[in-house]
Amino acid sequence: MENTENTPNPGSVEDTVREENSSAVNAEPIENSPLPTESNQTEQVTTEEFHAELVPPLADDQGDHEDHEDHEEELAAEHESHEEKADYDQKSRSELIDILEKVVQEDDINAIKTTIALIKVAFLKKKKEESLLKYEAALGQEGETKEELPPEQDELDVKFNEFFNVYKANKARFVEEQEKLKHENLKKKLLIIEELKQLIASEETLKKTYDEFKTLQERWKNVGMVPRGEINNLWQNYHFLVEKFFEKVKVNKELKDLDLKKNLEAKMALCEKTEELLLETSVLKSFKKLQKYHEEWKEIGPAPADKKDEIWERFKNATDKINERRREHYVRIEDEQSKNLETKTALCEQGEDVLTLKNETIKEWQDQTNKVNELLKIWKSIGPVPQKVNAEIWTRFKTSLDSFFSGKKEFFDKLKDQQLHNYNLKVELCMQAESIKGNTDWKKTSQEMIRLQGEWKKIGPVPKKHSDKIWKRFRAACDEFFHAKSSYFNNIQANEEENLNKKNDLLKRLKEYEFSEDKNVNLEILKNFQREWTDIGHIPIKDKDRLQNEYRALVNEHLDRLKISEIEISTLNYQNRMDHLKSDPNARRMIGREKELLISKIGKMKEDVNLWENNIGFLAKSKNAAILKEEFEKKIEKTKSELKVLEAKLKILKQQQV
Repeated sequence: MENTENTPNPGSVEDTVREENSSAVNAEPIENSPLPTESNQTEQVTTEEFHAELVPPLADDQGDHEDHEDHEEELAAEHESHEEKADYDQKSRSELIDILEKVVQEDDINAIKTTIALIKVAFLKKKKEESLLKYEAALGQEGETKEELPPEQDELDVKFNEFFNVYKANKARFVEEQEKLKHENLKKKLLIIEELKQLIASEETLKKTYDEFKTLQERWKNVGMVPRGEINNLWQNYHFLVEKFFEKVKVNKELKDLDLKKNLEAKMALCEKTEELLLETSVLKSFKKLQKYHEEWKEIGPAPADKKDEIWERFKNATDKINERRREHYVRIEDEQSKNLETKTALCEQGEDVLTLKNETIKEWQDQTNKVNELLKIWKSIGPVPQKVNAEIWTRFKTSLDSFFSGKKEFFDKLKDQQLHNYNLKVELCMQAESIKGNTDWKKTSQEMIRLQGEWKKIGPVPKKHSDKIWKRFRAACDEFFHAKSSYFNNIQANEEENLNKKNDLLKRLKEYEFSEDKNVNLEILKNFQREWTDIGHIPIKDKDRLQNEYRALVNEHLDRLKISEIEISTLNYQNRMDHLKSDPNARRMIGREKELLISKIGKMKEDVNLWENNIGFLAKSKNAAILKEEFEKKIEKTKSELKVLEAKLKILKQQQV
């Protein structure tokens, strides 16, 4: 007689194994409760063969299967290496969504649930890989730091969830239908029990009652699962009635032996299939098949008494080995995850050590960035850690990374601001060099160019994208001046004679020129003459003062005759210069600085005039005082004249629109 207390437990797990990825939760099924032993059933059962024939179902098998079905599916997707999983790992998230869309349309939930789990794990894995790639891309730019991580949800996530929710809805309906079916099955089995009672009370012949009994047995086996709470009570009642039937009808020994032999052969086949599971590489797949074989074992009747214990031990031994291998599998996973936790904790400590370093140069920041990137690379190569500490350890590591790159961003932001300021200073030097590069006052201009070059060396680096361009611009202005200077002094005598002829020719044209009645036109003409005079280079020193005095007297003569003031001339020249400046990309800033400079000069000159006027009032009447007063009055007159020019220029600047 087979003892139900020795029924091997196909579903037992001592602890919970979780892994780092939140996409898969690893939880082993709960250990099944022991069934009633033979000793506490003797009051109900007296037939030896009946124990061999009717082994009640394992009490928690059904519950375990339902409670942990989703966990087991995800375990399958996360830990098993087989062709289907490998195939899904090669798919993109978009392709996985297309597959999911087709799979969820199938009606057989049991047939597709593992496939759904594999797709889900592959999808989440792809999602994580893409997020890490974006994160690394943000880290890889020198002088730049990552921005906020991309959002958790994107279009593909929404679409995936839409089809996954279809599956969940279908599964919920399936479970609901199964529950209804279980209650229907309960009614069917209760009806079979009532019919079995009637059969036991019947006075029909042995052949007829035995045939009817076999029919009831077959019907009983074909009825599916019933509500969990009814299982034991239902089996005990059925068990008792079958025992009573055997006692009453005293089944023919030969017929019974034939049945026992057939049952033995069926159980031997199950033993062979169970032993073959030891060769199965997938621990989870072998465990699921073992559960199925136990269900089949329970449906097979008793074996011959002399073979009963032997066949049972064979089946139990194979079951124990599979369960032991499964326990070892999860212990191994737990050990690996504990080691991974130790490694990742060490990485966190190294990341925190990096934060203690004070980096003050670009090279130091780059060296530390390489170290941090290497830590992140190692982190990604390490497997999962226990789920209960997964979020905590990742937050610790990520906090170190974020703090490091936040400090790096602050450093390079300040560096960029300084480089931009340096760039603006160098642009100013370029403009100054360009403004004097054509000046033929060689000594004064040379000194100014050398001063500008000294200022250039004092200024720090500029943004890399502008460095070469701004240097070439400054160098071009300097080279142009010094080449012109060199060329001039190489041909100084010939140039001076040529310039003398040019100035004499200009004086002749200026004397003979007939001006119109239009004051603005005359201003423009005089301005052109002045520009041409200035553009002519040096002349022999012996003729310089004479020719300059002659030119100035002639210009003043025209100004007096045309009633044009020096202020108007200066203002017109300034207006033309500002109009020309508008085309410069830095015009707004340059005009702003010019405006500030003029305002400052005007204020200073007004203060000087007020001071001088006050000083005149304090001068005593004496010869020396009269001379000093005359000097003050000349200075005041000159300064007021200059003030008018500056105020006219300021008015022009205020009218500028850049």
